[in-house]
Amino acid sequence: MKIVTTHKGTDFDALASLVAACVIYPGIIPVLPGSINPNLKAFISIHKDIFDFYSSKEVELNEVKTLVVVDTNSWNRLDNMESLKNRKDLEIILWDHHTNGNIEADQVNYEIIGANTSLMVKEIAKQKKIITPIQASLFLMGIYEDTGNMTFPSTTAEDARAVAYLLERKADLHILSTFLRNAYGTKQKNILFEMLKNAEKQEIRGFAISISSISITGHVPNLAMVVQMYREIINADAAFGIFIDTEKNRAMVIGRSSVDEVNIGAVMQAMGGGGHPGAGSSLLKSTDPDVIKEMLERIIKGNQQTSVILRDIMSYPVVKVNENTPVDEVALILRKVGCTGLPVVNDNDRIVGVISRRDFRKIRKASQMQSPVKAFMSRNVISIDHDKNAIEAAKLMIKNDIGRIPVIQDDKIIGIVTRSDVMLYFYDLLPD
Repeated sequence: MKIVTTHKGTDFDALASLVAACVIYPGIIPVLPGSINPNLKAFISIHKDIFDFYSSKEVELNEVKTLVVVDTNSWNRLDNMESLKNRKDLEIILWDHHTNGNIEADQVNYEIIGANTSLMVKEIAKQKKIITPIQASLFLMGIYEDTGNMTFPSTTAEDARAVAYLLERKADLHILSTFLRNAYGTKQKNILFEMLKNAEKQEIRGFAISISSISITGHVPNLAMVVQMYREIINADAAFGIFIDTEKNRAMVIGRSSVDEVNIGAVMQAMGGGGHPGAGSSLLKSTDPDVIKEMLERIIKGNQQTSVILRDIMSYPVVKVNENTPVDEVALILRKVGCTGLPVVNDNDRIVGVISRRDFRKIRKASQMQSPVKAFMSRNVISIDHDKNAIEAAKLMIKNDIGRIPVIQDDKIIGIVTRSDVMLYFYDLLPD
């Protein structure tokens, strides 16, 4: 069985990518997440007879042989797909335009492009697939939504070519105004009014930046639209909304930018979220709005790079073992130090591997406890140079799903940076 799915909080770009996958992979089952953008509800309701979507509960996940993921590269953004995460016999195909993620796919289709739909339309055109005017119209909505009607700085020539291709296949521009109309009600109006009452702008790196924090209660949809309107009204190059939900003890940070130099996606990645150069968001918990504001300012001032290098936050001296140390001695050291892993070095004190408690599972016989640790260590060492920063270390940890990284200078290990070190630097902000 082949299925295709996309991220929770599905928007038009995600939905269009889902349908595009059905064109590229005939017979595949489209699985729609339970939470979708309010704008989609009306579209799906009207087109139920045309687009036959399934929920994750309607699919026998243990029978899935191929999983196609579109418009996201993060397991935690998928809906009820946890059981597939560690399946060794599962083929995964990825279509995405986001820069970071943790899904290890067998086939990756990636391009820096305004809308993920554009990437998939490009493949449809390449394969000379036939699409209907309704499909073409949906694809057009996906592109227009994620590129801000082709106005966001992240928009590329490929997006424009995809739009032209869809218009040639009778995509209906009139439908866009019906379904892409932003839901702007009393809640959104009141929040925007409060943000404008306390609006402040500051100059950072020559750009007009505004950061506004406000408390909200319960779920408020379309906050991204509110931030976009706020930025336009106060005429800022970039604007950030910090929305504090005191009941759930968390904060949603949403950013919008009209200039390439203030890359919202990079800013949000540094805070555990993500996005594009012109738009992005991050969800934080146990936070203080003043701390978040200061963190945003630091990241923007550093051009999305913190000025503090790893030497300032790493742990040292480093407990390490020689590659010829017997396994039983290493086990004693691990127990004494109380850590889960140690770097392994050669006689020249250069790192050659890492041994963790998990590696001890390879040991089958008692006699193997006398073997040198190099027989069981992992040789795929992820390390980082001493002059890099906390943000780059955090990205490596997320990408490789590791909790500690050796810090290297002149090919020798001088320290260890851990998740705790990085989080302490970021004021104990914990990504949700």
